Amino acid sequence: QIQGYVQTPGIHSPEQIEGWKTVTQRVHQKGGLIYLQLWHVGRISHPDFLGGNLPVAPSAIAPRGMTTYTPTGPKEIPTPRALEISEIHQIVQQYKTAAQNARDAGFDGVEVHGANGYLLDQFLEDSTNLRNDLYGGSLENRARLLFEVMEAVGEVWGSQRVGVRLSPGGTFNDMHDSNPQKTFGYVLQKLSKMDLAYVHLIEPAIPEGEHPTPDLSARFFRPLYSGTLIVAGEYTREKGTQILKSGLADLVAFGRPFLANPDLVERFKKGAALNSFDPATFYGGGVAGYTDYPVLD
Repeated sequence: QIQGYVQTPGIHSPEQIEGWKTVTQRVHQKGGLIYLQLWHVGRISHPDFLGGNLPVAPSAIAPRGMTTYTPTGPKEIPTPRALEISEIHQIVQQYKTAAQNARDAGFDGVEVHGANGYLLDQFLEDSTNLRNDLYGGSLENRARLLFEVMEAVGEVWGSQRVGVRLSPGGTFNDMHDSNPQKTFGYVLQKLSKMDLAYVHLIEPAIPEGEHPTPDLSARFFRPLYSGTLIVAGEYTREKGTQILKSGLADLVAFGRPFLANPDLVERFKKGAALNSFDPATFYGGGVAGYTDYPVLD
């Protein structure tokens, strides 16, 4: 039920645990820390990945007009089937097992992926969750799975080694919530009581000078969450510096700039120019766009 893309790594087999040990050991040898992101795609999958079975979701609602890349090429994502409550309980246990596997592999903590239209986000948002049981209907019920997963993972690691990624107002993977301020405000206020490593908040892309309604940026959510807040969303060195100085965030995450600049931190320190990234190499493939971007002399 978990995989939705070709060539994505996992943490569910002894072989994978051993493989990850090589990665974590190399990171630690360089004095670094490394967290593993735990990710269940939910409806964003295809029977080709699932032994011919349908993808699963809170409700049988297909993402409109979407395809995913299977081993034999792009195919339309079908309508998923709704999970049974017993299966939801199994998924919570799977997250806990994955968290333990990550610990055995030498990671320093885990991030629960609750963003971008994947399973936990599908339960949170009212466009994809039409259930009328313990996991649907009220906001408390729609958030139930996320918090059960957070608690289960925290039992393995302790809450201070667990982070969570959220994307209020995000539309990726055909997502929409009727009141994202209320939905994610509730979630962040409850997360604030859990003593987490951090919350990783993806802000909507906003053109310079515009002030969209509703506000789904750190400006709105910062007062609701008292712990360490990481923001992401097309930040530059300059914009990142500004938001840190404002106190609206504690850290800034960079995605695409880091793909093209393995020495991004050093470049930021020196004010050096950045390599341009090549989107054609973002997913799959060989060394191109993976290990061939140059570092500073």
